[in-house]
Amino acid sequence: MKVRSLAELAGIRLADTKIRGLGPKFAAALERAGIVTVADLLLHVPRRYIDRRRVEPIADLQVGDEVTVLGTVRSISSRRIRGARVLVEARVADESGSLRVTWFNQEYRVRQLPPGTEVALFGTVDSFRGRLQLTNPVTEPIRGELTKTGRLVPIYPSVSGVPTWRIQQWIEHALPHARPLVDPVPEAVRRRVGVVDRDRAIADIHFPDGEAAARQARARLVFDELFRLEVALALQKRRQIDEARGFAHPTRGPLVSAFLAGLPFDLTVAQRRVLDEIEADLAMEHPMHRLLQGDVGSGKTVVAVAALLTGVDGGWQGAVMAPTEVLAAQHYLAIRDLLDLAGLTPPEIGEGERLGMGSLFGGDEGPAVRLALLTGAQVAANFCPGARREDVLAWIADGTVDLVVGTHALIQEGVGFARLGVAVVDEQHRFGALQRATLRDKATEIDPDLLIMTATPIPRTLSMTLYGDLEVSVLDELPPGRTPIETKALSRTEEEAAWETVRRAVAEGRQAFVVCPLVDDSPKVEAASATAEFERLQTVFPDLRLGLIHGQLPPREKEEVMAAFRAGHVDVLVATTVIEVGIDVPNATVIVIEDADRFGLSQLHQLRGRVGRGRHPGMCILLADPATAEGRARIDAMVATTDGFVLAEEDLRIRGQGTVFGARQSGMGDLRLADILSDFEVLVEARREAFALVESDPHLERHPELATEVRRMLGDAVEWLFVS
Repeated sequence: MKVRSLAELAGIRLADTKIRGLGPKFAAALERAGIVTVADLLLHVPRRYIDRRRVEPIADLQVGDEVTVLGTVRSISSRRIRGARVLVEARVADESGSLRVTWFNQEYRVRQLPPGTEVALFGTVDSFRGRLQLTNPVTEPIRGELTKTGRLVPIYPSVSGVPTWRIQQWIEHALPHARPLVDPVPEAVRRRVGVVDRDRAIADIHFPDGEAAARQARARLVFDELFRLEVALALQKRRQIDEARGFAHPTRGPLVSAFLAGLPFDLTVAQRRVLDEIEADLAMEHPMHRLLQGDVGSGKTVVAVAALLTGVDGGWQGAVMAPTEVLAAQHYLAIRDLLDLAGLTPPEIGEGERLGMGSLFGGDEGPAVRLALLTGAQVAANFCPGARREDVLAWIADGTVDLVVGTHALIQEGVGFARLGVAVVDEQHRFGALQRATLRDKATEIDPDLLIMTATPIPRTLSMTLYGDLEVSVLDELPPGRTPIETKALSRTEEEAAWETVRRAVAEGRQAFVVCPLVDDSPKVEAASATAEFERLQTVFPDLRLGLIHGQLPPREKEEVMAAFRAGHVDVLVATTVIEVGIDVPNATVIVIEDADRFGLSQLHQLRGRVGRGRHPGMCILLADPATAEGRARIDAMVATTDGFVLAEEDLRIRGQGTVFGARQSGMGDLRLADILSDFEVLVEARREAFALVESDPHLERHPELATEVRRMLGDAVEWLFVS
């Protein structure tokens, strides 16, 4: 008997098999649902079971009972009734009595069940003219082992165009040909985790002897899914260590020390802890791969600049890549001001001093950091007010620039670094893995240390799956001075109260945002919506100065609008979600989010973070009439807490893991059974075992079946992990 592996079955297409009853039409329907291979079919597991083991004597039956009856056919006949239908009627008896059984339009039952046939019937008891009967029961002549009655019967998730009973039939036919299955998980691991072997689990998940067998089968397959994923992450981390060209940076050099000493505030305990973690990474010979999570306003920028300056202290360049022009410009201004406070701003040069920059900064002016901005539409440098694009590109290439902040422009052809050593990717979920890899490849001498930042808190469950190959640091403390934000939900009929709050804030010298609803996924439609709302609000606020910003504006116009808002020349900024990240205007204290139930929870939290950034309390008003339970749940969660990590867990609970995973590249959402919330303890075990196994066998040379399965079952997801 040939022993097969799940990886082998994942290479056999259903369309190429001879499974009874599975023709091209059904194979195409299954393929549309993602069931392409034999492995896919066997892993299309039941969503529930019907217990058909309750066998009752006929004399004890009650109307409404869902039962299995075992008896003998005493008589059977058929006749035509109204509507050209055929009624088949039988009398079935056991030792205790008899009952009437009827089937509609099933004439073959007369041939299938001649008098004297032993039969098992499953259905719900009803009555006809005062006598008990079963109507259209599941029917199975008894010729050996029962497969449709007298046991737990699997009910499968529906597939469009395919009856679930056919799926059961195909699996029943495929299982004997697929088994026995080799188990790629070492026996010692199975024993420690307490799971049954693979072959038994695949059989029992479909046709269990009882509830306990079904539970054990599910537990094993859940472990398999999470273990495969964690093995892939462990391999990726091992590969990063083995193949990377790293550099051990000296820490707390003169630039970092001057920068930290020049801050006008004390670092929080969380910032000091995270900075210690990052510096420990930078002191290692292999490159840092760290995810920095921090809620809105937690002080990630300060930590990131300290990390970048550690590289500059050692003679390397640093780069910050942000997803939008607005955010990149905001970072440039913030870093420029922080360097200025620390006395690290270099002397300015004039129009005629652009050439020979290296020699210009070779004097004894003291430590300084040359900072530049490079986006698709903007360039700037803190040492040259009139910097041109060709100047900035040349200064990055020859090493004159120490730190550069930019957008995707940093990874375009024609942008070269002299000695890139530390890279920061902000709001990492806006970038693909290949874009991050392209930035890394801009380094020529070493693989740069990589710090990935996000202000969208990631639940621990996701950080252990999506980002399990990265070390994770969390800024879970807000700096002193951040004012509280009150969140209020109003219905559309109460919107005048929202506008009154805006008027009151402006009268007190403050500013406000009004965020327009998400009409659909089209930026052009969204821009039109924002423009229409801008025009409407001019009648609502005839005496206020309104500005408009949306994604369809040219980059220079966007920056002009933001500059006017920062300078206080605009009272109310009407915007789309272009302001979701990176906007830091301490004087803005009110944000009104229209049709807030259309926004995701993390997006609402990011938008709320645009206010409360100064000395004055912030107010977030959610204008919404939620039409769905999910929309209402998001609004209620926003009102209940301002803790981004609590909201992240709630978002995952509301939307489900499939939505969250689906937003990522490739096949990471392919968790058929595992739920990373309810199966979190299994995830922890799977991670521990996977990383220990890869530590002892870094290339899975002693576990070839597991190596093959990880690649085959995760597919493109593995390739993504290997460039992340």
